[in-house]
Amino acid sequence: MTRIPSLSSNPDHPDRQYALGQELRVSVLTSAEETDGRHDVTDSFMLAGAATPLHAHTRYEERLWVSSGSLTVWAGDEKVTLRAGDFYTIPLRVPHAIAAGPDGARALNISTPAGFAEVIARTATPLHLFTDATALDVELFNAVAEELGDLILGPPGTTPADLGSKPPGSI
Repeated sequence: MTRIPSLSSNPDHPDRQYALGQELRVSVLTSAEETDGRHDVTDSFMLAGAATPLHAHTRYEERLWVSSGSLTVWAGDEKVTLRAGDFYTIPLRVPHAIAAGPDGARALNISTPAGFAEVIARTATPLHLFTDATALDVELFNAVAEELGDLILGPPGTTPADLGSKPPGSI
């Protein structure tokens, strides 16, 4: 069983820690409001084997810096495994999916301009309300993600190669 580490927190905003379903814990360290929308920064932990749906961001790039564990990222026609200390940029409009390795993964997520932290703040459960029964509200998540320019292209486990005739790396 994977131990969930304590996430970093912003002492000015200690209430910005969330659970997205059972698979992801997120602490919003810097929000759009604090950077005039230039970027946001989150500290995240994905449980072992957890995976995102195949998706693409139409309004922001996503940058990942892994601090522990490992993440496999499928982005366009690339597949990379990131380990502690590795950094990776997912460009705008590139279909991608992310899965945590056997020990889970902790990473800083930086979106530019800001976007990811708002998706989390609007759709996740505040961590102090989290229980073993907490589930992701998929309908709410998909609606907010779409409103903010994210395209959900397939369920968890789907990779860009599954898009068929569309060339990898484009939407």
